[in-house]
Amino acid sequence: MGFPVSLRVDDEDVPERAADEVFAWLREVDARFSPYRPDSEVCRYDRGELARHELSDDLVEVLDLCEHYRRATGGAFDARLPGRGLDPNAVVKGWSVQRAADLLRAAGARRFVLNAGGDVVAAGGPWRVGVRHPEHADKLCAVLEVTDGAVATSARYERGDHIVDGRTGRPATGLLSLTVVASSLTEADSVATAAFAMGAEGIGWAASLPGCEVFAVDADGQVLRTEGFPVAREDPAPG
Repeated sequence: MGFPVSLRVDDEDVPERAADEVFAWLREVDARFSPYRPDSEVCRYDRGELARHELSDDLVEVLDLCEHYRRATGGAFDARLPGRGLDPNAVVKGWSVQRAADLLRAAGARRFVLNAGGDVVAAGGPWRVGVRHPEHADKLCAVLEVTDGAVATSARYERGDHIVDGRTGRPATGLLSLTVVASSLTEADSVATAAFAMGAEGIGWAASLPGCEVFAVDADGQVLRTEGFPVAREDPAPG
């Protein structure tokens, strides 16, 4: 899926096959949902080779989530941008990694951290999770303390202006980064991407969602965060 995945499990009685199942699931997701693999379910559906009623329950769930966030953001978040094929990756990543964490819990894991390209599911903490500075790769904006939950960040520092505002068709440039803490990575990652696509107005939108805490750095380097954002300690703010 184009990002590194690391796993730490501190429970001594969890079988090693649990980790194998996690990585096998993520490889399966890449094969089934990638918009870059011509034989994936996503590409076959996009080409009209599969009807909606022929789709797997998993893809239907993902498409429903995409539609939910499209409507919630007034079209800023859209898996079907003009001139592009269907690309549900903004939902698939968090959804699939959360499902992987659920596999770990089903295998008996109670204390673990699953990190997928900087987005994290943590259980049995407290764990400390760093929020990268959007302009300096060797610095952090803040360090969070997370016991059970998920952290996701959308930003421009890794892939440039890759998040597009579906309302305008242009890259979203109103923010440098936006981090969301929620109970699941499905929600945290989707909300972070959707809010980033909205630009500065996305901060308030994300903060208004029940159970979501937000930390954002706008295009001017100003830091905004919700009162409940679980900061353990702070490094100097961007600027």
